[in-house]
Amino acid sequence: MTAGEAPVAVGFVGLGNMGGALAANVLGAGLDLVAHDAAGPRRTPPGAVHAADVAHVVRRAHVVVLSLPDGTASEAVAREIVAAPGRRRTTHVVDTSTIGVNAARSVAALLAESGVSYVDAPVSGGVAGARARTLAVMYAGSDEACARVEPVLAALSDRRHRVGDRPGLAQALKLANNFLAATTLAATSEAIAFGRSVGLDMATMVEVLDGASGRSAATNDKFPNHVLTGRYAAGFTNTLMTKDVQLYLRAVEEEDRPSPIGAATGALWESFAAKEPGADFTRVFPYVEGA
Repeated sequence: MTAGEAPVAVGFVGLGNMGGALAANVLGAGLDLVAHDAAGPRRTPPGAVHAADVAHVVRRAHVVVLSLPDGTASEAVAREIVAAPGRRRTTHVVDTSTIGVNAARSVAALLAESGVSYVDAPVSGGVAGARARTLAVMYAGSDEACARVEPVLAALSDRRHRVGDRPGLAQALKLANNFLAATTLAATSEAIAFGRSVGLDMATMVEVLDGASGRSAATNDKFPNHVLTGRYAAGFTNTLMTKDVQLYLRAVEEEDRPSPIGAATGALWESFAAKEPGADFTRVFPYVEGA
């Protein structure tokens, strides 16, 4: 370890929309932070130490949080952690990425070979939820690992749910959650498009549905805050939602479970992402209405 590289409480790898918000929460909780992002230092939040690479992070941080786009990225970073030259301080990794059940198991096994414990901890609630500290953190891991990283999880959000004792279980719950979110938003879009076609006012529909049995996060949040306002800025892309739905469908297939609704949902999101790649996922409404 070079001069000036004192140990810190938390390392962070991946400072995109969600990662940047979570890293800011860590700093807001009073924890020291060293952070790395492939895009360079411009994403490093004020108050954090910029790390030029993953090796720099693991030389300084005891617990490293990952916020990455997919399982390939999580595995690549895990391999960098294992192969980091010099003294490695990191003993635990908290992965907030949505990577799928088998990927979480693989990353956990890879890190375990070098004595690093892994806590599977995907999040749900969007960037706004992260900033408001209402984000749901679903986490799974051994008793020792979960206890060790609890202060870091507490820094990420005020809403935390331990859902199992081994990596992969939190991923399963997150995939089920995102499948429901994707299906509900698409179905609500179809229903409201139908109502508008016969002359109903969208705002009236959203208000009534949100107070009736059709209520969901789509009527409670996505439509009033992003569709009705024309903002379409929930901070989550259709490309990522498509990835999550496909991960869900693969996991269901691996368990030999039927998924007729999942197949329809997956096809719609794949079509939307192919036509408008990288669009905010709330733009599924104009896509469905124009279909």
